[in-house]
Amino acid sequence: QVQLVESGGGSVQAGGSLTLSCAASTDTSRRYCMGWFRQTPGKEREVVATIDKDSDTGYADSAKGRFTISKHNENNTLYLQMSSLKGEDTAVYYCATDGLLDYCEGSCVRAADQYNYWGQGTQVTVSS
Repeated sequence: QVQLVESGGGSVQAGGSLTLSCAASTDTSRRYCMGWFRQTPGKEREVVATIDKDSDTGYADSAKGRFTISKHNENNTLYLQMSSLKGEDTAVYYCATDGLLDYCEGSCVRAADQYNYWGQGTQVTVSS
């Protein structure tokens, strides 16, 4: 049983910054992948940023240079630092993880259906 709880969402002006947090009920150092996804009405849930067991990161093209994913294994928390926010970043952001590092492999930049545990999401709204 893995539970993930996102926080930190809210409204921000275009060009501004926001940091999201995801508190995990499990040892994040034992997860193969963790990631942030986002979803807007009528669209598929899409990957934003991922981080693997070795803290190697991956980003969607839309996030590169603006977003930074990190994790603090000490308190089992995943973060997404977002800057230079745009209107198109408006979405519900979800924290996710796949499985234990012992049983997973490959790139963490993959579709949402390849992740197994999800938070309830946190809304990010970027206005101008």
